[in-house]
Amino acid sequence: MASAIFRSFQVHPFLLYPSTLLRRRNGVYHLTTKATQSQTDTQQRQPQTKVSTSSTQSKKLDKIPKNYEAIIGIETHVQLSTQTKAFCGCPYHYGSPPNSSICPICMGLPGALPVLNSKVIEFAVKLGLALNCNLAFNSKFDRKQYFYPDLPKGYQISQFDVPIASAGFLDVDIPVEFGGGHKRFGITRVHMEEDAGKLLHAENGNYSQVDLNRAGVPLLEIVSEPDMRNGIEAAEYAAELQRLVRYLGVSNGNMQEGSLRCDVNVSIRPIGQSKFGTKVEIKNLNSFSSVSRAIDFEISRQVQLHSQGQEDQIVQETRLWEEGSQASAIITITMRKKEGLADYRYFPEPDLPAVILSQEYVDDIIESLPELPEIKRRRYEQMGLSMQDVLFLANDKNVAEFFDATLAKGADPKLVANWIMSDIAAFMKNEKLTINEIKLTPEELSELIASIKGGTISGKIGKEVLFELLAKGGTVKDLIEKKDLVQIVDPNEIEKMVEKVIAENPKQVEQYRGGKTKLQGFFAGQVMKLSKGKANPGLLNRILLEKLNSKS
Repeated sequence: MASAIFRSFQVHPFLLYPSTLLRRRNGVYHLTTKATQSQTDTQQRQPQTKVSTSSTQSKKLDKIPKNYEAIIGIETHVQLSTQTKAFCGCPYHYGSPPNSSICPICMGLPGALPVLNSKVIEFAVKLGLALNCNLAFNSKFDRKQYFYPDLPKGYQISQFDVPIASAGFLDVDIPVEFGGGHKRFGITRVHMEEDAGKLLHAENGNYSQVDLNRAGVPLLEIVSEPDMRNGIEAAEYAAELQRLVRYLGVSNGNMQEGSLRCDVNVSIRPIGQSKFGTKVEIKNLNSFSSVSRAIDFEISRQVQLHSQGQEDQIVQETRLWEEGSQASAIITITMRKKEGLADYRYFPEPDLPAVILSQEYVDDIIESLPELPEIKRRRYEQMGLSMQDVLFLANDKNVAEFFDATLAKGADPKLVANWIMSDIAAFMKNEKLTINEIKLTPEELSELIASIKGGTISGKIGKEVLFELLAKGGTVKDLIEKKDLVQIVDPNEIEKMVEKVIAENPKQVEQYRGGKTKLQGFFAGQVMKLSKGKANPGLLNRILLEKLNSKS
C-alpha cells in the first residue's frame, strides 16, 4: 500500500526534484532518492567561499575585528524525552533500524490525523518558566510548508505567530579561563514543533535513503536574542541551555545524538553602526567547541570581505561548518540560500485544537520545578566556594545532588568540594564512570571527612580508604577496623619510633645538624613507613624536631 502511495517520480532535466521510490526490504521500508546527473553537476560546479588560513592572513585578521562588532544569535532545537512521538503513539529510540518505528501519521499518509502528546505541552511550559518567559495561555499550531524528501507530509507542524513562551532570558556564568563574569542573554521565543526524518546518503553520492524514525519526534525550538558577541559567549549559552534541560528532565541534551542542535546566526557591523549586517546561518555544529570555532571563523570571513570592500558578497544564506584534521580544512561552505518567512506559507494547523493553559496547570508545574543551575550556583557561592568550584559542581545535576547529599550529613562544603573535584573526579575519569555508578555514597564520604578531621585516620590513610570505597563500596568504620588503620596518637609510641629511626641513621642526623634541614622530610618518611602510615603527622613532626635539635 505504502509503495503504491509513494510513487516514483519521472525526472526531467529541467526539474529540481529528485527521483523517489519507497521499497520494502526485510519488513522495513526504505525511501530511496536518486540525484539526477544535471543536479549533481550543478552542485559540483557551485562555488565554495574559503578564507585563507595562512599565518600572514591570520595575523591580519586578528587586528581587523577591533573595528567591527559581531552580532550573534542561536536557534536551538531540543529533542524531548517523551515516551512517544508528538502526534502519534510510536516510540523513538536513537540508533534503531531505519523505518522501524513509523506509522501512517509519521509517514504522512492521507487521512492520518495527529493527536497531541500532552507531555510535549508540559515540557514546553517547564522550559518556558525556567527561561523566565511569558507564557501564552492560548496558543496554536501552524503548518510550515516546504519540500524535502525527509518531510513526507510536505509541511512541518510547528508554531508561528503565537509561540507557547516568549520574552525571557538565560543567565550564564562565563568560566574564569575565558575571562569570567556574568552574562544575561535574551530569549525571543520557545515553540513546539515536530522533527523531520533523516537522509542517509550513499557513499558514491548517487542516491540517498530516507529514515522516517525521527519524523514526528517532539522538539522545542529556543530562539535567542542577538545578544552574543563572540564564539565563547555563544558556546557557554548553548552549554547552559543543555544544563537547564537536563536539570528539568525534559531532554538528555546529547549533541552527538542530535538531541540538542544549534544553528547560529552571525553578522558583523562597523563599531558605532546601529543597523545590523547581513545574517549568515551556520549548521552542522556537533559540539560546543565547534560552535565557538565556527562563529569565530565566520566572523573572520565576513571581516575579511568587509576590509576588501566586498561586503556585497555576504549574502543571507545557510553555510555548513566543516572541520578537518588540519587547520586549513576548517571552513564554512555555502549550503543553500536562506528562505524567508513568506517562503514557508504558514497557516493554522486545521487538524489540531488550540493549546489552552489554565493557571492551576501552570502553578502545579511551577511547584514541580527543581532548583535550577543558576540558583544552585548562587547558593554555592554563598557557601564561600570559588567560582571554579561552583561551576564544576553545578555543571552536572547528579554531581550537584551528590554534593548536596554529603553536605546534608554535616560535612564541610570546601572539604567535600575538594574531594569530589580531585580524587573522586580522577577516579571517575580513569574508570569512565558517572558519579551515580561509583560505589561510594554521600554518607560514607561525609564519614570519611569526619574521621580525618577528628584525627581517627590520617589524610594519607583517608585516600586509601576512599579508593577502596569508590571501587568496592563498604563503610569507613568497617574498613578502618578491618585493616587496623586507626591513627597512632600516643606520644610515647611515636617517640619510640622516632628514636629508632634516628639511631639507625647517624650519618643523616649529622648532616641535618650540620645545616641540611631539608632532611627532616627523610626522617618523617621513615617514621611513617615504620608506623605503616598511621602516625599522627602533627605529633610526629613535633617530636621529630625536638629529637633532631637536641644536643644529647
